[in-house]
Amino acid sequence: MDARTETRHIPLCVDLDGTLVAADTLWEGAAIIILRNPLLLFSIVYWMFKGKARLKYEIAARTGREAADWPYREAVLNRLKLERASGRDVILVTGAAETVALGVAEHAGVFSSVLHSTREINLTNRKKRERLIEQFGEGGFDYMGNSRDDIPAFEAARKAIVVAPDAAAENWRRMHDAERLDIGKFDRLAPLKSIRVHQWAKNVLIGVPMVLNHDILQVQALVNVVFAFFAFSFLASAVYVINDLSDLTNDRRHPKKRNRPLASGQVSVPVGLATVLALILASLSLTAALPLNFALVLGFYAIATTAYTFVLKRKLLVDVFTLAGLYTVRIVAGAAATGTELSFWLLSFSIFFFLSLALVKRYVELDEYDGRSGSQVPGRGYLSVDFEMVGQAGVASAFTAALVLALYIHSKEMQEMYQQPWALWPLCPLVLYMLLRIWMLARRRMLHEDPVVFIMRDWRSLLTMAIGAVLVLAGALGPQ
Repeated sequence: MDARTETRHIPLCVDLDGTLVAADTLWEGAAIIILRNPLLLFSIVYWMFKGKARLKYEIAARTGREAADWPYREAVLNRLKLERASGRDVILVTGAAETVALGVAEHAGVFSSVLHSTREINLTNRKKRERLIEQFGEGGFDYMGNSRDDIPAFEAARKAIVVAPDAAAENWRRMHDAERLDIGKFDRLAPLKSIRVHQWAKNVLIGVPMVLNHDILQVQALVNVVFAFFAFSFLASAVYVINDLSDLTNDRRHPKKRNRPLASGQVSVPVGLATVLALILASLSLTAALPLNFALVLGFYAIATTAYTFVLKRKLLVDVFTLAGLYTVRIVAGAAATGTELSFWLLSFSIFFFLSLALVKRYVELDEYDGRSGSQVPGRGYLSVDFEMVGQAGVASAFTAALVLALYIHSKEMQEMYQQPWALWPLCPLVLYMLLRIWMLARRRMLHEDPVVFIMRDWRSLLTMAIGAVLVLAGALGPQ
């Protein structure tokens, strides 16, 4: 009997969590049901005292997760398909609950049988090893796994195949010169990408009240704005991670969002939760050094953005009005941090300006959605037929923002604040140019990111804002 014939008679046993899928089904399941109903946290604590097997069983029974929604490793699936095509038995051996294991096996379509945890037995670590030896004998199987818990099975197997190993599994692999299956390059910046540092550009809005009030040379105001910027950024990043955790299923069904760190499995749920906690603590530490009014505004932002994450983003039009409001709250926060008085006109302009940007963001999503006419966009309150209406509303908001800006420039307070208020009038066409250009790019399908982030990266938009800044400076410092 040659080596290939012998291999065909040796079953290949494959782990699920971290091996076949780039996720931990237990952690994801727990996150899903807690985010859906926080009161279930008390039930989870109770199930934990009943044992991990009971915990897995109860969580799996409540997640409602479809097997197709897990982030499968293509390299592993392709290897298993080749093994199965050669006539070899491929067996899923997992500590996951029965409903999860059977669903994955049916979806993958490569497994000849499944071994899984039950309500009483948690099939991991040494219990998995014992079950494999009992069924196939010592050295009577090959085993594919990824973690410390898989090491006992590696040691009992004829051959070990290591996939995306943790530190313990990698050390074992090196000591035993075991095979490592190449699953592609791991993005070491994934944890940083999960907090979306590039989105912090939005928070420069916190400095707007200080600049417009001509307080930019006041040291205390500058320090407060810097503290407020990072306090807001840390909290916003925490919310981004929570949003990604709550929207894993929809993100994995989206052609682009499926590559996000949490949706793709590059960042695990425990790491995501630890990141949220660290960011919130950092934000609170900075907030303690700022005026109470800023803390109140930040608290309002936290409540509003959480409501958006779990409820409002699925409501027709309410979502875009909320987004516009959240952008404007940044300006309010800047005023609270520096003690600057806010203008009604500034707030009005901000609402319409950011409503146009929020609508263009939704417009791009609707344009990218490849669904049937009249079908609902996953995770949103829109139908595919709403595409044109959203565009019309967004362009109308752009013109309204320019109109409000014109009224703001003509207001009595602006006339008194600026030496040469006429120098500010070109701001109106500049704002209109910036917004209409974004809308035209969106219509041409050339806008592929958050419009606010796009403005911060686009040289034409940056040049437009620089010209606007010069005009404001000219108006403030020109001769009487």
